Amino acid sequence: MSSSAQGIPGLPDLTHPIELVQFGTQALKASLLLVFLIVALGVAIALISFSLRRSQPEQLIFIGEWAVGYSQLLRGLQHLTLVLVLLVPGFFLCSTLSNRYHYWEQAKVAQVAESVAGEKLEQLAPQVRYSIQEPYSYNTQVGNKIVKVNETRQINRFLSLAGSQIQVKLDQNVDIPGRSSIYRADYTADYKVVNKLKDINNFFFEAPPPNGYTLLSSYKIERDGTRLQQINPEDYGFPFRLQPGEETTFRVTYQARGGPRWVYSAGGQILSNFRLIAIANFAPANFASGIEPDDIKSDGRSTQFTWKFDENVSVKNPFGVFTNTEPIRHTGVIPRLLLLAPAIFVWWMLLLYLSLPMSFKNVAIAASIFFACLLILTYLARVINAQLAWTLISIILLFLTWGLGASRSASLAAIICTIAGAVLPIFGLLVPFSGLTLSLAGLLSAVWLAVRHWYGWYSLHPQDQRLQAQKNAKD
Repeated sequence: MSSSAQGIPGLPDLTHPIELVQFGTQALKASLLLVFLIVALGVAIALISFSLRRSQPEQLIFIGEWAVGYSQLLRGLQHLTLVLVLLVPGFFLCSTLSNRYHYWEQAKVAQVAESVAGEKLEQLAPQVRYSIQEPYSYNTQVGNKIVKVNETRQINRFLSLAGSQIQVKLDQNVDIPGRSSIYRADYTADYKVVNKLKDINNFFFEAPPPNGYTLLSSYKIERDGTRLQQINPEDYGFPFRLQPGEETTFRVTYQARGGPRWVYSAGGQILSNFRLIAIANFAPANFASGIEPDDIKSDGRSTQFTWKFDENVSVKNPFGVFTNTEPIRHTGVIPRLLLLAPAIFVWWMLLLYLSLPMSFKNVAIAASIFFACLLILTYLARVINAQLAWTLISIILLFLTWGLGASRSASLAAIICTIAGAVLPIFGLLVPFSGLTLSLAGLLSAVWLAVRHWYGWYSLHPQDQRLQAQKNAKD
């Protein structure tokens, strides 16, 4: 597996047993510490109350106020403990989903990158090689004297191709286990060679097969209609004679499998009278390496790319055809959302607590629905647009939230809290204008709380409060 296709480093993941054990140990220590503090505070108040039981009435009133405050604190701690109990597993669930989604995104990116920048069939332009004798000199020591020695050595030079007429037909096979695709290339090329040298007539025509093939068949080279025989294995140099001023033509043909790209490399040569026609019998296909073809023709089933270079053109990068893929956009959006989801949950719970009475059962059910919606969003976003997925999920969330209220007024309050505290913040993290959307959600929350508590424009009637209290008691 590619190193780029790993999860987010340092992020807790519930699929890792070691992290589960560490989390359990730390949670147990924190729980014991919290219980010890609560018990210690209660014992301290009880001891003070026992020691001052015969004191002045003012002191008894003071101790009674402490006891009442401690009782209220315990009731508040019950709700706080419930929210924390729901928040901590929710955080680990979100971190695990974020890690898994990041892994899935990176694996998808690596797969697409492999299809456009990984293995390939690369055809090198053939070379016409010849040898010449070149004089050179060097100094050596003979006895006590430095002697200059003049000798000759044989060096290789290359003759530029006078013309190249190439046609390659590409078919694609995608039903290959462990591979994105494989190309089947049917290659035919005619190369024109003109001897512009005066005293050289012995040459080698070197035409190696493409790099990266897994299967090569029907490889042959012909000179003016006569097939040239390969003498040594893995030796693709063919000697020939050509008198000064004469010209000849070589044809190279083969069928190869490999891929999932096909490119042609000039190998630093100057191209003249060059023409390459690549016919991709699959869709979608596109040209590679950013070297635009002179002509593109498509009939829906195949695409023909044509490159033409007339005189003395240097092409540095290989160019050819690859299977076009849809661009991967907006990566990292869902992992970021999942990491911020616990904070959104706390925001939503705070709005609900400040807007209508909440029972333990309602808090637990609301938290379960919230994190279940995030779980659905994580997997639904893999097949459809994330904004559309959350829009559909939000309708379900609002429909279920209506049941938090015992009356129409309480249910509308729960709906407003859910829109301002959950729907808009999550939607804001899915769209490009996240800051603006989150600001609108924060403004809506502040306006709602001000209208609810300061101005009393949307306060629950006493009858609604009694119905809500009865519903909470029943729950």
